[in-house]
Amino acid sequence: MKVYFVGAGPGDPDLLTVKAARLLKNCCLCIYAGSLVSPAVSALIPAGAEKYDSANLSLDEIVRLFRKAQAAGRDVVRLHSGDPSIYGAIGEQMNELDKLGIAYEVVPGVSSFQAAAAALNTELTAPEISQTVILTRTSGRTPLPEKQELARLAETGATLCIFLSVQKIEEIAAQLLPHYGAACPVALVHRVSWPEQEIFRGTLADIAVRVAGAGLKSTTMIIVGRALARNLPVSKLYDQAFTHGFREGRAR
Repeated sequence: MKVYFVGAGPGDPDLLTVKAARLLKNCCLCIYAGSLVSPAVSALIPAGAEKYDSANLSLDEIVRLFRKAQAAGRDVVRLHSGDPSIYGAIGEQMNELDKLGIAYEVVPGVSSFQAAAAALNTELTAPEISQTVILTRTSGRTPLPEKQELARLAETGATLCIFLSVQKIEEIAAQLLPHYGAACPVALVHRVSWPEQEIFRGTLADIAVRVAGAGLKSTTMIIVGRALARNLPVSKLYDQAFTHGFREGRAR
């Protein structure tokens, strides 16, 4: 018996890994992350499989399902949205599985920050502008360590991919503006790769106004950084004058 922590990806079933799709299509018992998993992905679960919405379950209740599957000798697909390793709360589940002596495996998935970059047709890194991408969120009922507060991270000038925080977009813009400037590009992608995907673009100066009244929920990725702009410095990689291990540079 084994538990598979499977990444459901951002929503489009075509973005599932081959392994994730195979496990879903052949599972007998699936515990899935409720409305965070798109209907198109959950539709791959066989009609005869046992299905449980983890949004309604506590950790103890999830563990009871693991134990039930263990007694029956049945594998479990624990389906998480995006990639399980990012805000997936899988560590605490693994701790319980370790106590029970149940084997487990993680099957990675495409994260919403990656799918959002693809939807925006952009690169999150840019030469001389940003060579670092930070995945973070704002404080809520889950507080952030002091040194990881948004204003502290902003001092790096890195590209910020902010999860689970769209309800605080006005506060976010105010905290970042002193570090990135009013003209810094911002993009919000709601339900990325779902049929109802929406994209909102703006700057730190106006993004809160642009999305006011849009009714955006927690399934919205916020990306902030100068790397979102166009006409940025080009990389050395394809500069004909640049020599590297596979190509000799040539004078222009």
